[in-house]
Formats: sequence, C-alpha cells, structure tokens
Amino acid sequence: MATKDIDYDDLSQMDSPASPEAITAHEALEESFRQMKEESGWDMSRDMLWGYFFTNDHPEPLALAAKALSALGYRVVDTYLSDKDEPDEPDLWWLHVERVETHSVASLHIRNDELTAIAVKSGLGSYDGWDVGPVGGEEK
Repeated sequence: MATKDIDYDDLSQMDSPASPEAITAHEALEESFRQMKEESGWDMSRDMLWGYFFTNDHPEPLALAAKALSALGYRVVDTYLSDKDEPDEPDLWWLHVERVETHSVASLHIRNDELTAIAVKSGLGSYDGWDVGPVGGEEK
C-alpha cells in the first residue's frame, strides 16, 4: 500500500470562525465544559487526559495515521474493530489516541479542527471526537 505524503505542519482549519458549523461546535463545547465542571467537579484549567477517536472501514489507513499522530506527541491506545449489531453490517475500525494537555473551549475547538484536518488528509472515514478524564484516574 502506498503512503500519502501529509504535511501535518500545514493544517488549515476546516471551518471558518464565523461559519454556522463552527458556532454550533463552539456552543456544544461550552456546554460540555459547563457540565464537566458542574457534574464532575474537575478543574478544567489543569492537565487532563484527553482521548481522541478516528474511524475508517479498513485498519491500514488508521495504522498510518497512528504513526503520524505518535510523531506529533499522541500516545496510541488501540486500534480495534467495532462490535456489530448485525453480521452483515460493514466493518468499522477505530483508532484511539490520547495526550495529557490542558484545554479551554477555544483550544479544544482548535484541536478538533486540527484532528479533523488530519483525518481528511489521511483519507480516514472520520475524526469522531474526544473524551476526557483526570490524569492517572485521579478524581480531583
């Protein structure tokens, strides 16, 4: 399989700051941060363990993306085949990477744009989103 030459240093944002998609995504992130503060009590101004997820119908492009993301400082957690509800459903492969970092609503919005651009440039099915938890499983 031939590899693509991807310039990960030249990732343009997918949405302009004033686009309806960007505004909706920003509002959704604001709500997520509000809920995390209220429900978990986490101090989001500190380092947290951020997980990021990508999907594709074949594992090979995810392996290439994992290598590139690792070079950018992400830890590769796993690449796995999703469970199927029906045997005839198409395969869906997942790549899970993570990194300890601190995010605000604005910086996470930018990170999501960067990871979406990586997914597009890597020919992946999608950048599916993120999850977050305390570093080392600490609760506060």
